[in-house]
Amino acid sequence: MQHNYFVYILTNLSKTVLYTGVTNNMERRLFEHKNSTNKNSFTSKYKCYYLLYYERFQFIEHAIDYEKRIKGWSRKKKEDLINETNPNWDFINNEID
Repeated sequence: MQHNYFVYILTNLSKTVLYTGVTNNMERRLFEHKNSTNKNSFTSKYKCYYLLYYERFQFIEHAIDYEKRIKGWSRKKKEDLINETNPNWDFINNEID
């Protein structure tokens, strides 16, 4: 059975904040971020709803390890990662396959 896990990076409208997460369902998770009832959550507080980057993994352990590594990176290194696949920093929420 093929499993899909995703590490993703979100930003706010002005692209000043980056949020890294992991999920097994990108569409659902993006919906949850956008429609959160928890106004104290990071993504609600900073309005991080816009997908800039995601990567698919077959095993959850690999996805979690990568998410943790990214979270430890500098802003510059995260920007470099995004620039590799999305140099214009387009919002790709509707491009999830």
